[in-house]
Amino acid sequence: MATDISAHYGRGDLMGRLRAALLDDGVDPDHATIEALAPYDHFHGRGLEATEELADLLTVAPEDHILDIGSGIGGPARYIARRFGARITGIDLTAEFCEVARQLTQMLGLEDRLDFKQGDATAMPFADASFDGAYSMNVSMNIADKASFYAEIHRVLRPGGWLVLSELAQGPGDAPDYPTPWARTAESSFLATPQQTREGLEAAGFAVSSLRETTEQSLAYGDRSRALVERGEKPPHRAVMLIHGEIATEAMANTARGLAQSRLVPIEIFCRKPG
Repeated sequence: MATDISAHYGRGDLMGRLRAALLDDGVDPDHATIEALAPYDHFHGRGLEATEELADLLTVAPEDHILDIGSGIGGPARYIARRFGARITGIDLTAEFCEVARQLTQMLGLEDRLDFKQGDATAMPFADASFDGAYSMNVSMNIADKASFYAEIHRVLRPGGWLVLSELAQGPGDAPDYPTPWARTAESSFLATPQQTREGLEAAGFAVSSLRETTEQSLAYGDRSRALVERGEKPPHRAVMLIHGEIATEAMANTARGLAQSRLVPIEIFCRKPG
């Protein structure tokens, strides 16, 4: 199953496709800024907007070591490293994502604060109590064994360490249609309800302090994006097209319909490992 999930994201020549997209934007791909990369390297729903909202929840010191679980090509890690000055380690199942993340990070001169490792989030190659905090954005939908996922995060956090999850949950409606950005078929999609997510985190030992649904924000973002396209402009979030190519339009339409019909519920959770 891990191979199937990695293959869903890693189609090959990702850096070549990103360079072509940047050139089409009028950007020199050898001197792209964090801002120019933002439409492409924040792969989760609402892109950079959601990353900024997640970062607003955090209190991070420059000496902190933060874990990005499912780090993709590194947009959120680079944003948080630049905003807070902290050290970030990313882990992702897809080897091509990790390689592109390293290349972009080096190009931006941030390699002293960021590193990216290929690995499984349910069996992470880190020692106990390695990190001051952790976050994960739109990752758990691909993880069947959520108990191991939450337990591993709990293990690698220091006592008192925080965790923020920004995920898509199963809503009260029917299951979503596929493909979606995270799964080509239902067989590789593992949605949990918001309540199941809370219960799973608490069973792993976390103290959940907040859980909010962000459906309204997601629908508004979709409306703004469609308005831009109708005016002949590019949407602010182009990562799904970059990663998935020919299935991207259908995948995004299925997600938008899932949100509108309460089949999908975007959630944001803040919790801590007791100190």
